[in-house]
Amino acid sequence: MTTEPVLLTAVRSAVMTLTLNRPEVRNALSPELITALGTALTRLEDDNGIHVAVITGAGTAFCAGLDLTVFGAAEADTSSARALINRFGRLSKPVIGAVNGPAVTGGLELALGCDFLIGGPTAAFVDTHRTVGAFPGGGLSARLPRSVGIRTAKAMSLAGLRLDADSALRCGLLTEVVDAANLLPRTSELALATAETNQSYIRSVRKLYDENTDRSLAAALQAEHGEHRRWRDTQPRQWRR
Repeated sequence: MTTEPVLLTAVRSAVMTLTLNRPEVRNALSPELITALGTALTRLEDDNGIHVAVITGAGTAFCAGLDLTVFGAAEADTSSARALINRFGRLSKPVIGAVNGPAVTGGLELALGCDFLIGGPTAAFVDTHRTVGAFPGGGLSARLPRSVGIRTAKAMSLAGLRLDADSALRCGLLTEVVDAANLLPRTSELALATAETNQSYIRSVRKLYDENTDRSLAAALQAEHGEHRRWRDTQPRQWRR
């Protein structure tokens, strides 16, 4: 009997597609899946032929967070899961989420670490830390209010507010909502557009957006001016504009 891998990996046209493949448990993060994802992210970072990654889930869920059958005990070591989730958002290359269903707790934190998210009609975002007796450790309190606003973030974490696809689109958590059949093709289309762009440009603009979030407007404008000047000095003539 052949066992399906817990992570499906495919690379085409400089785009790596990662599919969490534990649909029977809503793609909950097990130690095996955490290890497989870590290996894939290292490949993404090290392989110059891969420029961007897409992450999605098999079946009806994006990711249900930690597999509580493994990590449910109070003394369970969740450090590997926290390290993996925190790795998203710190990668040197873009990651785009194709959110095919619920992203719950650790799955929500994983989604928040993506550069942007495309959602299907059943995409949903839920924080259940308060009900499972866990404390956020994957960047939730830092990234969620930056994505949806502090009041919506509080409602999600303190009262269990669930964002469906339309609500997430209105909040800015999702960039687009498309029908289920078009979710992966549309996300792959955007990933390919990113992969085919001058990668020095991608790195510079992505870095500016990430770092300017916490700067004053004046400091952000100054940072852009400095990066633009550096860009003009290092690029071929056709990019010196």
